[in-house]
Amino acid sequence: MNRFQTAERAVRTAAPHELVDAVRAVLTEQYGAQAVELFMADYGLTALQPVSVRPHNLVPVPVHGSPAGRAFGSQEPYSEEGRDQNVRVHLPVSVRGDRLGVLSVTLPGDEAARASVAELAEIAEVLGHEVVVAERDTDLYLQARRKDRLTLAAEMQWQLLPARSCTRPEYDLGGQLEPAYAVFGDNFDWSATADHLMLYVTNGMGEGIEAALLTSLAINGLRNARRAGISLADQAALADQAVYAHYRGRCYLSVLMFDFDLDSGRVSVVDAGSPLLLRLRGGTVERVPFEAQLPLGMFEETDYVAQEFEVEPGDRLVFVSDGVHEVNSPKGEAYGDRALARAIHSTRLLPAAEVPRAILRELSVYRGEDVEATDDALVVCLDWRGRP
Repeated sequence: MNRFQTAERAVRTAAPHELVDAVRAVLTEQYGAQAVELFMADYGLTALQPVSVRPHNLVPVPVHGSPAGRAFGSQEPYSEEGRDQNVRVHLPVSVRGDRLGVLSVTLPGDEAARASVAELAEIAEVLGHEVVVAERDTDLYLQARRKDRLTLAAEMQWQLLPARSCTRPEYDLGGQLEPAYAVFGDNFDWSATADHLMLYVTNGMGEGIEAALLTSLAINGLRNARRAGISLADQAALADQAVYAHYRGRCYLSVLMFDFDLDSGRVSVVDAGSPLLLRLRGGTVERVPFEAQLPLGMFEETDYVAQEFEVEPGDRLVFVSDGVHEVNSPKGEAYGDRALARAIHSTRLLPAAEVPRAILRELSVYRGEDVEATDDALVVCLDWRGRP
């Protein structure tokens, strides 16, 4: 058994709460590592939080402007010269495009150590898969993701999310919610099969626990209908009935629903409310309009009709909630299509996973960095490549 196989086996057989200790021990023994630390990206994507037992004795690392953050952003290993001619290698920890964090390994500065970076990158990928599995049995990694305490509503909302990014040959996806630690009712969801991608962007109603409960009911209603294998319009109808049966029209939820055919690029759409879609194609940003239908749960037994449009290879689709589009500046001017188009154009060179956070940073400046947000802001970015 070679050293990579030894390391992989050590990580895969470790207890859920002992993954970091296991990877540290095996990298020390097999690769001569002098220090090994795992950092998890926090909910706001501003810091890389160390995974350690309480009391924590490691300092968080900023995502922007740090060597570890550079590896996280580029999703490529990044090396820096350390003390005593050592080399500190920062390795992205990701699962199918979902960026979890960074594994930082300090190695001797010899050629043999430098040549092992490719193997260490694969071990970091194995670690990422094991972290996702381990989160079913331990809170250690979820605790490390938060630099502040989540509100209960935010805890409920984040547990609903599928991931914050995803990569497949046909597309790249990225999404982000703000304010990350006190979100209200906005949410996104996606699911892929061999030939289809279904994507939902929701704009909740209300605040706090009530908003989280409403969104949870609607999202699980949509998932239940989707997993029954029914059409997009029928999914909306069944979720609408579930929300109305509970709230009797007192509360409702806006949703923009998509079913992408991965082979042809044809898309079925149900527009039931306020989320918007803007498309960047050939250097031009424009809103893609749909026929608006009633939000889920507003009236009893609403019928929904799916519309269609097509995406082309190279298209970038950006989905936003009204907490982005309708934000006002200190002068009372709405963010609107024009400012949003500028933000989409200015981030055109960024990968899809980084676009939502970049747009939300710009939105914060527009609103006023010292002004507290009064509504969720949600951005989802989809880069479409399609199939040959």
